Amino acid sequence: NEPKEVDAKIIRLAKDINAKVITNDYNLNKVAQLEGIPVLNINDLSNALKAVILPGEEMNTQIIKEGKEPEQGIAYLDDGTMIVVENGHKYIGKKVNILVTSILQTPAGRMIFGRVKSVMDRKYNEFKNVVRLSSRK
Repeated sequence: NEPKEVDAKIIRLAKDINAKVITNDYNLNKVAQLEGIPVLNINDLSNALKAVILPGEEMNTQIIKEGKEPEQGIAYLDDGTMIVVENGHKYIGKKVNILVTSILQTPAGRMIFGRVKSVMDRKYNEFKNVVRLSSRK
């Protein structure tokens, strides 16, 4: 009465020894849940450990190649997250400060969009700080 499929064997073993199932397999995850077996999804665990990045944040990264659209540059975080940098093509092979403009969560992971932080951005932030400080007086 031995199950033939690998997933069925995993489910049976987990039930027999009262164990949790750790997987990144979607179907095994769903079957285990239906059988009342606790499941830890590796992709969910990985996403929980990723750094939280929000629009408006500044980050330093190295542009490594051209993007699909004209003038885009592509960079990656250490966890493999792709960063699409507007006007980044001029900086291929260089480290630049970018300003995060948006984040897209896809089934395959997240993508970060940003643009190269310019001298004007820094001047604007300095101006905002001066105005903020002078308004406190």
